[in-house]
Amino acid sequence: MNVPAPPDAVCLNCGHTLGPVPPRFCPACGQETHIRPPKLGEFLQQFGGAYFATEGALWRTLKLLLLKPGELTAQYLAGRRKHYVLPLRLYLSISLVVLLLFRITASVSLEVDGAVKLDQGELRNGSLNIGLGRAGLKDGVFFCERMPEWLCQRIQRRIDLKPEALDGMVRQVTEKFVANLGASLFVLLPAFALWLKLVYLNRGLRYTEHLVFALHVHALWFLVLGLMMLPGQAVQLLLLAVPVYTLMAMRRVYGGRWWPRWLRAGVVSLLYGVTLTLAMAVLAVWSFVF
Repeated sequence: MNVPAPPDAVCLNCGHTLGPVPPRFCPACGQETHIRPPKLGEFLQQFGGAYFATEGALWRTLKLLLLKPGELTAQYLAGRRKHYVLPLRLYLSISLVVLLLFRITASVSLEVDGAVKLDQGELRNGSLNIGLGRAGLKDGVFFCERMPEWLCQRIQRRIDLKPEALDGMVRQVTEKFVANLGASLFVLLPAFALWLKLVYLNRGLRYTEHLVFALHVHALWFLVLGLMMLPGQAVQLLLLAVPVYTLMAMRRVYGGRWWPRWLRAGVVSLLYGVTLTLAMAVLAVWSFVF
């Protein structure tokens, strides 16, 4: 009696024929041949191993970022990149986590100012801050300051229709503002690199090299922002570390004497502050209109 030979196994990934006794790994694509659904512990281990371990790249990168301002950028520009997380990946990882925490716990400046007083069911006082402007009710009378006329009219129509809707309007604008905050940062970060390019034209560096510095510095700023969300007044002192860290990082990456560096830092801060103000104002208006 002839016993039929067992069917040849096939790689589930590439379809390569493995034979009746498949090897542990596919010779064509390298994937394991014995595939089964992972257990929960294995799944978490795979995720943690791939994202957090990477031979310690993340922790090594964070240590260098925190303890030696500018050294991570210097290492990258010198070509030593394998043992550190790439700048864009580092920035995205940190910013996404902090923005998520910010969305959950932090409040933004778009809120009802002062006391909201109800008199026979009608909202008498309250205001909505949108960028540099402000609109709302004062003693039951509508006001609008430092805003385009079309935007003032739009807000007034909503309030006149239902004054009590101002509080809900504030919450809605706030949620949209926070939701779109991450996207707006992709405008600010290239702008910061552009201002660095302008003040350091004599260095002969490419724009992308300044962008690497901007990514590393912004990643540190996000870390500080995340730590500032912790309870306690002393945590707010971390904000003072931001300009000190940035100046130290500029010294390590760009070099030069201290007074030109302070002058360049002042110019970059001014230009970046204007860019930040305009970006937040546009984002606030966008959040209200759309």
